[in-house]
Amino acid sequence: MFRRNIYKWHRWVSVIVAVPVLLWAVSGFLHPVMTNVRPQIASQVLPVERIDSGYIKMPLAQVLKQNGIDSLYSVRIIHIDTSWFYQVKTNAAGRLEYFSALNGNRLKRGDWLYAQYLAKYFLEGVKHDSLTIHKQKPANEPVSQDCCDAATDCVMNASGAEVANVALVTEFNEEYKPNNRLLPVYCVSFNRPDGIRIYVETGQSRFSAAIDDKRALFTRFFSLVHTWGWLSFLGPGRLIVEVVLMLLSLATTIMGLYIFFISKAPQANSNGIGKARRRHRFTALLASLFTLMFSISGGWHVLSHFTEEKAAVTKQYGLPASDVKINLEQWQTFAKGKLSNIGLAYIEGKFYWQLYLMPEFTGPTGKDLMTSRSVAAKPVMYIDSYDNTVLPVGDETYARSLAAALSGYKRSEQVAAVPVTKFNSEYSFIDKRLPVWRIDYGNKVFYIETSTATLAKKLTASGRYEERCFAFLHKHHFMDFAGKAWRDGSTMLGAGLQILMVVVGLILYFRWRNRKRRPVV
Repeated sequence: MFRRNIYKWHRWVSVIVAVPVLLWAVSGFLHPVMTNVRPQIASQVLPVERIDSGYIKMPLAQVLKQNGIDSLYSVRIIHIDTSWFYQVKTNAAGRLEYFSALNGNRLKRGDWLYAQYLAKYFLEGVKHDSLTIHKQKPANEPVSQDCCDAATDCVMNASGAEVANVALVTEFNEEYKPNNRLLPVYCVSFNRPDGIRIYVETGQSRFSAAIDDKRALFTRFFSLVHTWGWLSFLGPGRLIVEVVLMLLSLATTIMGLYIFFISKAPQANSNGIGKARRRHRFTALLASLFTLMFSISGGWHVLSHFTEEKAAVTKQYGLPASDVKINLEQWQTFAKGKLSNIGLAYIEGKFYWQLYLMPEFTGPTGKDLMTSRSVAAKPVMYIDSYDNTVLPVGDETYARSLAAALSGYKRSEQVAAVPVTKFNSEYSFIDKRLPVWRIDYGNKVFYIETSTATLAKKLTASGRYEERCFAFLHKHHFMDFAGKAWRDGSTMLGAGLQILMVVVGLILYFRWRNRKRRPVV
């Protein structure tokens, strides 16, 4: 009785999940294609450059005073072609402003211009040595044009692809989805046949995404077919539907395996239904391992989304402009001439200057983060803003301090702090930010980006297991040792077997149904 019923249950549950599994499998099969057929851009990384003191004529304190700025929340030094600027945030929620490092003048629409400059670099790379002229031109050469006008002219009259539109993005949307992580960003659209859009984060001179019309279409297809965005109107109900279908998929796979081991295969010379059963029997056996992997990891992953994922949290404090005493000459002395950028940190009641140094590795760097999956560590010193003393192990101290402030847990509860410069199964490419610190509280883990004072990711014990399960079983990161091509091949093999299993199973079902409908003679 049980055997007869399990055949019936397996048949009808399989019919229910056939189309959903087919949709998931087809989109899953195409996903590696999507990740490989990407818009071609020159680079995803802006090269680290040594700051030449000859181009920084006005001290930061004087710039702030000249522009009536009474507090400082963040500061960096950037350049647009040969013009150098202080990039500052003057309040916690404010936009970035740009002031000339030569004369302190404010660059109008500075963030808007810098976004285009970055996007052009990421898309096309160096044009006419625009990023290296400042290395060749003597620093003491008289300035014939105001640097703000020069920077504006450089961006607005640049050669190459024409910028069609620039838009500030402060929320995730249908094209720029939450898995891109970074906000706010600028979407810089180019007037090209492929309609390419480059998303950049100006606050860290960082590439976020490149999307052309083809990739946007494919992303839309994946959203509809794989993650079932068309059910978004149900709210959390969409997740419930997906979990139920994955549980049914898991159940019918287990029933199918049970049937396989308790029954014998039909003879090869049997009738049409017997042959169909024989084919389905062996294709399903091959596919069942992948079905179990996909359904278990996928179901657990969907369940984890019932708790709404919060955006990255940043903790910044304002340093009174009157307390800005240090100047670039002092910074260069601390950095021994290797200064590449600056920053501001607040650690347990004190402000510190972050002095970023040139990395020790001077060879070629990877330009594709998806391929290299790692970045060079950022050597950084922490200088007390009051007495100019150096804070030992400053970056780790800051990471631990931020983790305590952003998590609500005591610093004394921290088990370990480890720098992370490479993506892995727990902190993957989708998390975007590198380098970060992994602060371990035992049952919880916090990833901290010290350059932005941001909590990049939070994981509970169950969340850590879910992340690893999804990475290994769903995205086949167990094949990482062989490289991305083999991992993609493994994913496509698993998805392809799902398609074959469903198609052969449906053929068997319709043959069985047609035979049942035939009149008995």
